[in-house]
Amino acid sequence: MRITLLILTLMMALNANSQFRRNPNRSRLAQQPTEKDMERQKQKMEERLEEYINTFLTTLEAGEFQQVIIKQHLDSYFDEKEKIFATEYSRTVERMDAIKKLDSTHFKELEGVVSESDMEKIQELIKGDFDEKEVIREKKKKRKRKQKNKN
Repeated sequence: MRITLLILTLMMALNANSQFRRNPNRSRLAQQPTEKDMERQKQKMEERLEEYINTFLTTLEAGEFQQVIIKQHLDSYFDEKEKIFATEYSRTVERMDAIKKLDSTHFKELEGVVSESDMEKIQELIKGDFDEKEVIREKKKKRKRKQKNKN
């Protein structure tokens, strides 16, 4: 009985050891991200946000100067929103109230400068209803049509 138990324990130990040797990087996954990794991820997020905003700006009817102003407002909006999420609140309701206040007040200055349809698009962007993939698909379709017309 003891010998069977000993052999069974030894076989399980060898099995676990062989599985660990098969994937030595497993222990690396549990480590915290380094400062360099965090900086790289932050840089990727900033680049992605710039791309997202530039794609959104192509859907607006505003002129170049107005688009620059809108871009500045969007950049400051997302910075403020990031600060709100970084701030610790005692309740989630307080954070949601701060976001609602930011949403309702941040773009008030643009109402006189930008057309009503563009303001509606900006409000859609703030609410999260902007479909970037659809805009990219439409751009590709237009390019294909132009290429077909040239040929």
